[in-house]
Amino acid sequence: MKITHIKVLVNCPARNFVTVKIMTEDGTVGWGDATLNGREMAVVAYLEEHIVPCLIGKDAHQIEDIWQYLYRGAYWRRGPVTMTAIGAIDIALWDIKGKIAGLPVYQLLGGKSRNKIKVYGHASGKDIKETLVNLGKLIEQGFKAVRLQCALPNTEDTYGTLGDKKDYFELQSNRPLPPEQGWNTSQYLNFIPSLFKAAREKYGMDIELLHDVHSRLTPIEAAKLGKDLEPFRLLFLEDPVTAENQSGYERIRQHTTTPLAVGEVFNTIWDSMDIISRQWIDYIRMAVTHGGGITPMRKLADFAALYHVRMAPHGAPDLSPICHAAQAHLNIWANNFGIQEFIGFGNETLNEVFTHPLSFKDGYIFLDDTPGLGVDYNEKAAKKYPYKRSYLPVTRLEDGTLWNW
Repeated sequence: MKITHIKVLVNCPARNFVTVKIMTEDGTVGWGDATLNGREMAVVAYLEEHIVPCLIGKDAHQIEDIWQYLYRGAYWRRGPVTMTAIGAIDIALWDIKGKIAGLPVYQLLGGKSRNKIKVYGHASGKDIKETLVNLGKLIEQGFKAVRLQCALPNTEDTYGTLGDKKDYFELQSNRPLPPEQGWNTSQYLNFIPSLFKAAREKYGMDIELLHDVHSRLTPIEAAKLGKDLEPFRLLFLEDPVTAENQSGYERIRQHTTTPLAVGEVFNTIWDSMDIISRQWIDYIRMAVTHGGGITPMRKLADFAALYHVRMAPHGAPDLSPICHAAQAHLNIWANNFGIQEFIGFGNETLNEVFTHPLSFKDGYIFLDDTPGLGVDYNEKAAKKYPYKRSYLPVTRLEDGTLWNW
C-alpha cells in the first residue's frame, strides 16, 4: 500500500495545531499530530524539507521499518523537533493500518486491558477559596482525581492558573512574544501545603489529588515539599525538578514517600531509561506526539512495567485531539496504565475542525470501536483559522534571574 501524498496543515482553531495527512494509493487517509507548543513551525520545516520527500512511494504498512528509517537513518537523532515530526508520521500510519484492517488501533496493539480510562482534571484559582470551589465543581462532574494549582498570595500570574482568561485556549493563543512570570520559592514552599490541607479538610481523603511543580525547585527543596505533602496522600507530585540531571530524583526519593511523576519534556525511551530502571519515579508522563509516536510508546510502556512505573501521559490542550485519541488507544491497551491528564474536549471552534471517538463520564474516558484512531479533520473549516505565532512564558526570580518555567 504505497504512500502517494503527504500534507502538513497548520491552523489555529482556538490554538495552534500542526496536523499531518498521509494518503495511500487506495485513497485511505491517516491523521497525525505534529504540534510542538511555541515551536510549531520548526516541526513544519522538518517535515516538509526532510521527511515528506523521503516517504512518497513507501509501503504504509511497514510502520516499524519507516520509524527506524526516520530515526536511525538520520545522523541527528532525538530532540523534540525531530521526535514530534516522526511521531506525527507514525501516528498517521497506525491510523491507516487500522482503517484498512477495519479495526480500532488498540486491537492492533493487542486488545483492551480495561474498559475505560481514568482521567484527572485541573482545578485552579486566584486563592485557596476559589481553587476549592473549582475542585468541588469537578467532583460534581464525576472526577475521581484532580490536579490542584493556586496563585501565590500577592502574585498576579502563577503557573497552572488562568488569571483573567476563561480557559486554556484563550490563555495560550494570545502570546505573540513570551510573557514573563515572577517566582518566589520560599513563598511557594510555605504556601502549597496549606492548599492541600484545606482541600483534605473540605473534601476528605477519597478524592485523589495531584500537583505540578513545573520544575521550579532544587532536589532538596523538592524533597522537603514532598515530605510536607505526605499527610495529604497525593497521587503524584509532577516535575518537582528539571529532568536533565536525573539523579536529582534519587535525592528526592531518599527523603519522601510522595509518588513522583516526570516526562512530558522527554522524547525517547533513552531519556527515561535510567530514571525508570532505577525506580526514582512512579509515573512516566511522555506524550505520544512528542515521544515519536505509537511505535516507541508501546515499547516504553512495556519497559516501564518491568520497574513498576505506570503510564500517565501528558494531556495539555497544546496536544490536538489526534494525539489524545492515539493516547486513548495506548491507555486502554497498556496493562501498566495509571491515569490520563484531561482538560476537556476543547471549545466550539476546536470541535468544528476535529472530530474524535472519545466520550467522558464519571471520571473516565470511553473509546468507541471506530477503525483506526477514529479521528477526522475538517480541512475546509480549518482554513478559517490561520496560524498565529504564540509562545510559552518565561520565569524570573524576584532579583531578575531567569528561572525554569
